[in-house]
Amino acid sequence: MSDPIATDPLGTPEMPAPRITERRALGMPGLPFLLLALVALAGGIALVAVGAGMSSSGSSATSVALVLIGAVVIVADLITLAGLTQVAPGEARVCQLFGRYQGTIRQDGLRWVNPFTSRRRISTRLRNHETDVLKVNDAYGNPIEIACVVVWQVEDTAQAVFEVDSFVDFVSIQTDTAVRHIATNYAYDAHGADELSLRENAEAITEQLSAEIAARVVSAGVRIIESRFTHLAYAPEIASAMLQRQQAGAIVAARQTIVDGAVGMVESALNRIAEQGLVDLDEERKAAMVSNLLVVLCGDRAAQPVLNTGTLYQ
Repeated sequence: MSDPIATDPLGTPEMPAPRITERRALGMPGLPFLLLALVALAGGIALVAVGAGMSSSGSSATSVALVLIGAVVIVADLITLAGLTQVAPGEARVCQLFGRYQGTIRQDGLRWVNPFTSRRRISTRLRNHETDVLKVNDAYGNPIEIACVVVWQVEDTAQAVFEVDSFVDFVSIQTDTAVRHIATNYAYDAHGADELSLRENAEAITEQLSAEIAARVVSAGVRIIESRFTHLAYAPEIASAMLQRQQAGAIVAARQTIVDGAVGMVESALNRIAEQGLVDLDEERKAAMVSNLLVVLCGDRAAQPVLNTGTLYQ
């Protein structure tokens, strides 16, 4: 029995080691063999014809022998012709003899192998798998909708055929599982500056997603080329509330930027006035000037000027 599935500290399962790996099937180029087989077939037909002609002339024993030899050659030739196999580019043939794995044909063109083997066709082309929109809870417990597309390819045909029931279904299920696992480990929007989030750090998280999917399907002889998120959003029941939260956060961030800029402008104005000696300002006048400038610079409406005909103290 195989070892039970283990799990690493990050939660990615360590799949059992494969019991069988791909090897090259024994065979020969098919075109030369086809020519030889046709010559042998013609010879068998000729023997049968000669034997039939001799039987009409009275040589019964010799004619029967020639007919039997010709028939055996024809039957053997037809059986060996059944070993011819066409392999298209981007395909492979997994050969089995009475249930035992004999090897894989990857060379494209016409090949000849043992005619008693069964040859299963496996596509080695690049494939896409797009998950359905999955509804999961992120690291903060907020329901989100997420989907991804995975580009994959069969790398080991023997493992793809013999290690799992259906490698296509296996890739599909393991991809969904990996997407759910990744989504529950990260928040849609991070509250801390050092936290990764699905929305802002999609590139880094998709690399982790590719690594986890690859670890899950490696025992099936599948290689993961790339994975990308195709859909990422809050679930409809909380989308409006989260949108208000995002808008509030954006307003706070914008206000913070405005205040930082306004303080810098006020500081620059006071320094230039002091350097050029335009006005002699005491601490009270400086405070009043700072207050007025901050109101003008940080306000979201146009300033309404007030003309003072007296002095600051009257």
